[in-house]
Amino acid sequence: MSYKSDITENPSGFVLLADYVTNIIQEIRYYSTYNFIGERIDGYEEPCALLTKEAARALKSVSNEMMVQGYRLKIFDAYRPVCAVKHFVLWGIEDQDIRMKPYFYPELKKQELFEKGYIAKQSSHSRGSTVDLTLLDMNTGKELDMGSPFDLFSEASHPDYRGITDEQYSNRMILRHAMMRNGFKPIDCEWWHFTLEDEPYPNTYFNFPVASEYLRK
Repeated sequence: MSYKSDITENPSGFVLLADYVTNIIQEIRYYSTYNFIGERIDGYEEPCALLTKEAARALKSVSNEMMVQGYRLKIFDAYRPVCAVKHFVLWGIEDQDIRMKPYFYPELKKQELFEKGYIAKQSSHSRGSTVDLTLLDMNTGKELDMGSPFDLFSEASHPDYRGITDEQYSNRMILRHAMMRNGFKPIDCEWWHFTLEDEPYPNTYFNFPVASEYLRK
């Protein structure tokens, strides 16, 4: 796997998201085994979300806006080191294990995950200003029903997919519009994925581990 951009292990521009957005919920899936591979992903040493300072500030604005409406942000993934992306790619090319297929890509073959853009060989997450998230209803304590779960690699997860209920579609739009109002841009195949439009490191990919201790060195 070759990168045409710079790769660095310098975390100086990054922060622990929970320090900026104190009321977020975190379920860092790639630290756990409940993800499309079925094991902890390389580089995830702690179940915490790291982001660039700029993205964290913008996400704080999103959180403030959503709190007024009765929602909290729930984070599934944020900064993702290059070694984690390499783990994805090697799994897609070499590993025959498809144990998580029924849960995350029931309609697709592994190689189609790359061809259809669900998994990138060079991820915007590694630039530090991309986040995967949903909304939690503060009244019920449950995630909003978005019509498909996080990391379901399917047409049903496309933000504009209309084979869902009006309420599910409306929930997607609540998240999407709040993110866009605060400087994030969406993609066309995942309702949960957003990148800061004015990201500070548009051509730099980072490869330090996901762990708070690296920010304090």
